[in-house]
Order: sequence, then C-alpha cells, then structure tokens
Amino acid sequence: QVQLVESGGGLVQAGGSLRLSCAASGRSFTFSTMGWFRQAPGKEREFVAAISWSGDNTLYEESVKGRFTMSRDNAESAVYLQMNSLKPEDTAVYYCATDRRIFRSISDSNYSEKEYHYWGQGTQVTVSS
Repeated sequence: QVQLVESGGGLVQAGGSLRLSCAASGRSFTFSTMGWFRQAPGKEREFVAAISWSGDNTLYEESVKGRFTMSRDNAESAVYLQMNSLKPEDTAVYYCATDRRIFRSISDSNYSEKEYHYWGQGTQVTVSS
C-alpha cells in the first residue's frame, strides 16, 4: 500500500512563495510518474504539474507555467512543487498523486486524474491578496 503525505502548505501573501513536498512510503515509486493536482472551494480538482519517473520531463498547467516548478528526489522518495509569484487564484488544497505503472512517458494524458492511482490527503495553500 502506497502512502503519500503532502506538507508545506500554508498562508502566504500574493507574490510570495511556498514549497510543497510529498513523501512516499510503502512502495517504491522511483519508476512512476508523479503529479500534483489542486482543488479550490466549489470547483473540481484540476491538474497542476507532472514529472516523469526519470525527472527529465515535466508537464504544467498553463496558468502555472513559469511560476511553478516540479522536481523529484528518488533517493528520498519525494517530489516537490516550488510555487513562486503566488496569486489568490492559486488558493486550493494541493494533492500529490502517483501512477502505479512504471517506465511510462508523460504526455497530455497526464492531465487526467485517471492516470494516477494513489493520492495523498492534500495540503491547504491559501494566498491572500
């Protein structure tokens, strides 16, 4: 059983930065795609970013490009989301997720929740104006 635990959320002013972390345990995810999603109040959960198993390729939702950077440290079984120039519209619960399959290339399909099989409980990010 995979456990994903997010941390690093909090309250920040617009223009500020936060770094989210996701620690995985229970199973190696070294060779699996990892993703970040978010859900704002009253809205559906949406894709934010994904990273390939090797860390060589990333995918970002259009509104976060140039502001957010996803990375991974397979030795530490962790992925990160560095969020800069935060905006009030970034306010949401942020979720880490992983694909149970291995050695898959990332593509536009990774925008879909269906590509991910294990999810964390989420961490709240609130950006004040």
